[in-house]
Amino acid sequence: MLIAFLRAHINRQILVALYNFITQIRKKIQSLFPSSSMSDSTELDSTPFDPLEPSIPISYPIKTLEELDSRAYFDSFHFPFNKSSVPLPTSAVSLPNRRRLLVCHDMQGGYGDDKWVQGGSNPDAYAIWHWYLIDVFVYFSHNLVSLPPPSWTNAAHRHGVKVLGTFLAEWEEGRQTCNKLLETEESARKYAERLAELSVALGFDGWLINMEIKLDVAQIANLKEFVRHLTQIMHLSLPGSLVIWYDAITVYGQLKWQDQLNENNKPFFDICDGIFVNYTWKNSYPKLSASVSGNRKHDVYMGIDVFGRNTFGGGQWNTSVALELLKNEDVSAAMFAPGWVYETKQPPDFQTAQNSWWNLVEKSWGIMNYYPKMLPFYSNFDKGHGYHISVEGGQLKDTPWNNLSCQEFQPCLEFTNDPTETIQVLVDAKEASYSGGGNITFRGFLEDDSYFSKRLFHGEFDLGDQPLHITYSVKSNGESLLGLSLQFSSSQNKRTWVLVAPKGANQLSNSFSKVITTHQVSELEADPEWVIHNGSIAMNNHILTEIRAVCYRRQPEHDGLRSEYMSYSQDNSQSCCPPKYFAILGHIAIKNSEGNSSFPPSDAWLVEAQNISISSAIGGSKIVSVKLIWQLKDGNKFLFPKYNIYLEKLENRDEGNLGGQVKGTCSYFGVAKVAAFYFSGLSVLPNTHSLRFIIQVCDSHGACQKLDDSPYFQLDVEGRSSR
Repeated sequence: MLIAFLRAHINRQILVALYNFITQIRKKIQSLFPSSSMSDSTELDSTPFDPLEPSIPISYPIKTLEELDSRAYFDSFHFPFNKSSVPLPTSAVSLPNRRRLLVCHDMQGGYGDDKWVQGGSNPDAYAIWHWYLIDVFVYFSHNLVSLPPPSWTNAAHRHGVKVLGTFLAEWEEGRQTCNKLLETEESARKYAERLAELSVALGFDGWLINMEIKLDVAQIANLKEFVRHLTQIMHLSLPGSLVIWYDAITVYGQLKWQDQLNENNKPFFDICDGIFVNYTWKNSYPKLSASVSGNRKHDVYMGIDVFGRNTFGGGQWNTSVALELLKNEDVSAAMFAPGWVYETKQPPDFQTAQNSWWNLVEKSWGIMNYYPKMLPFYSNFDKGHGYHISVEGGQLKDTPWNNLSCQEFQPCLEFTNDPTETIQVLVDAKEASYSGGGNITFRGFLEDDSYFSKRLFHGEFDLGDQPLHITYSVKSNGESLLGLSLQFSSSQNKRTWVLVAPKGANQLSNSFSKVITTHQVSELEADPEWVIHNGSIAMNNHILTEIRAVCYRRQPEHDGLRSEYMSYSQDNSQSCCPPKYFAILGHIAIKNSEGNSSFPPSDAWLVEAQNISISSAIGGSKIVSVKLIWQLKDGNKFLFPKYNIYLEKLENRDEGNLGGQVKGTCSYFGVAKVAAFYFSGLSVLPNTHSLRFIIQVCDSHGACQKLDDSPYFQLDVEGRSSR
């Protein structure tokens, strides 16, 4: 509670001074009472974390320079699980030549719910889903080296956003670290190379360098060499990578925040990719900083503390005040700690408050990223947390969960409080899902002869001569229909609106340039209420610029009103309200080929088990832990974007029956984004003969291999394993 209070009400400069003062008092007390138990209490808190021992995979920081130097992280059991699996799109490798928005995570000290690489159980875990407003994301914690959990990198990369880790030296401990880091020019280069190696190996895009300490002037030359060499080696190792300098220490070694780009910090700016200016700047500082930057004003990221500690405009719900000024001065912005909405429990709830807050950012700053930019394009609108999991229309899990790696392309919905909008539109984790744990739900009232349209995605995809094949899934009350409106722009900037929708959209034909009637597939085995719609269109040499949902109602038959409308009219004599509308959009897939997905057969895979642990438990049961890894036998290193993991427990037959074992129940277990998964502490009953681990391969279109055709590994719980 004390930390939260200080965080919300005391700015960084005062906090540093206060911390140093308290540290000096503590050291004085320890020198007077050397037998004091003050430093012993932490030793009894818990068993020390041993990264070499197999355990549930987690993300964790590097806390000491010795650990960084030894490269111990690469020997960790957790290292393979922490590699991001979603590469940065080619279109996002180079930063655009415009003002940009950098977001610095700094949420409750870092490594909370997001540390669980294979997912956690908190459906309210913090997440960001307004990536279309962001260019750069920084993962920040108060550790020496903050390595972004792969879930953040995967979600950000999917939306074309770069991800940076943080190298932070603060307090007296940071001073001691830097004495060693900057001891020689060679040591400065060595540690720069260690950081670059981590970034490349884990698949994120660079570093924020935050030196909040006082240094001797003699150390500045080596500090500059550290920054210069890190920037150079990052650029050589990873094209498009970034190194950003934080405005704290000056070229004279003073810990003195400048709140602008000036001669005291520009030498650092000149040798890296940008500067994150401290957030207590004044009205004129953005313009002054732009003038000092030369032709690099977009590399100046003016800080905004969302908690509002002496920040320009006050932060919080007034963050847009600072954004408006920076937009007018055409410099970039760095928003620090947008988790304020989450940490301070803004009403009425996190989902609503988050959407409202980012909607203000969108209105003041504008949309920065556009997608789809390339095919195939797929989204099931999963935010990376929810209350159930579905695969191709069938619900497999009904317990709360979170895994930001599962976040798919997020819609660019504009959330308004307009009372005239008769349809509510929500990305809803509680309504049914076709795939994953998300959907877009449309709920409200709609007249028979009207329709409602809502923007889902801003696109920037040049079709060339490629036809588009569109697939989407809908679950509705039967009379509520839902189509997709696609906007295309020609080379002459002529706009064409095409409606892709099921039968019954004839009344809308005058509102669109063309109407494509979908082919419908219903009666799905998993859930017959889901209807799959397929449609194709050729718009040669056009650009797909927008995708919208179109809600409308089935028209009454000529021989009379539909039963629901008749019932409604009878029950509502005043007839002042239109009929109810309810529809769920489960997913959208757009590709340029009509063929079905193809997967390598089961026998094309090599699946191995490692770190097998089988121990006895009460009543003859067993506890099993095992790590699975898999690859294609032909050596192809291609990774599919997602693997659903299932567990089947095979039981022994009764002694009176012939034969060996019978097929047990197959249950969904989790998701792997890399070709590895760790099962920890599985409880196995005495009558279980073996465990079959099934790896269901999923492609970029959202399709999944049939379970019977999927690769698997079978483990004898008595210690014998077979394939």
